[in-house]
Amino acid sequence: MQDAEAAFRRYEAVRGRLPVARFAAEAAFAPDLGAVADRWDGFVLDAFGVLNVGDTPIPGAVARMAALRARGKRLCVLTNAASYTRAEALEKYRRLGFDFAAHEVVSSRDVAVARIGALMPGAHWAAIAAAGDGFADIPGRVGDAVADPALFEVADGVLFLSSVRWTAALQARLIAALSRRPVPVVVANPDLVAPREDGFSQEPGLFAHDLLDAIGGKVLWYGKPFADGFADVCAQMGLPPERLAMVGDTLHTDVLGGKAAGMGAVLVADHGLFAGRDVRDYITRSGIVPDVVVATT
Repeated sequence: MQDAEAAFRRYEAVRGRLPVARFAAEAAFAPDLGAVADRWDGFVLDAFGVLNVGDTPIPGAVARMAALRARGKRLCVLTNAASYTRAEALEKYRRLGFDFAAHEVVSSRDVAVARIGALMPGAHWAAIAAAGDGFADIPGRVGDAVADPALFEVADGVLFLSSVRWTAALQARLIAALSRRPVPVVVANPDLVAPREDGFSQEPGLFAHDLLDAIGGKVLWYGKPFADGFADVCAQMGLPPERLAMVGDTLHTDVLGGKAAGMGAVLVADHGLFAGRDVRDYITRSGIVPDVVVATT
């Protein structure tokens, strides 16, 4: 899945599991976010492909955020990077030069953690996470299922936060365990891929859809394009969705999710999933139409 075309086709193949939205007849095109800033009162920002690619800030993005603030625009990052707590995500953005406050960052991990305690009180979770990932914010009892895959046989649910340590062998073991004893799988990062400096990483959503294809089961999605994250952002920003625009680099997560939530949608074309490609082709083939396509943030 190191190719945008392959990622696009996989997103289209799982389209029936994604939200439904209505779109404009055609997209407008502009050079950057500043050129369309007056259309909305606030901007919900994806991170990868909009603010940064991997650990590298996108040229001009820090200055653009400052310019938007100077024009009175509200900002909030909505990221599917579920390995990070809010505090860790905030620290990363500050390290890259951004000045977001704590209330201006919502991670899909936040969204999941806020709900799974009520969903399954006191549950024992088999967590698929990055090395060194802490679980103090997660309600219930949590174990590292990558280090101890036997947890798949006994836990009340599976919590998929990161695929950085995930392997084909572990995927097969998880599918076998869920075939014998179905339990809910909570996916706190629905992305299939994420753009990085050297290509695309495979993300938890990719493996969760493969699991559903193999055996079905119960998967609970938290993060873009699903509704809960957008609801949390609106509450955080104090604005109704129609006064906000989701700004992202993908059609099937950022644009689709934002439009399904009632927001405007801006696709950034040059740095993320579609870098170096003609986005018009992908818009036509998918029917997912952003309100605006900009070259860069």
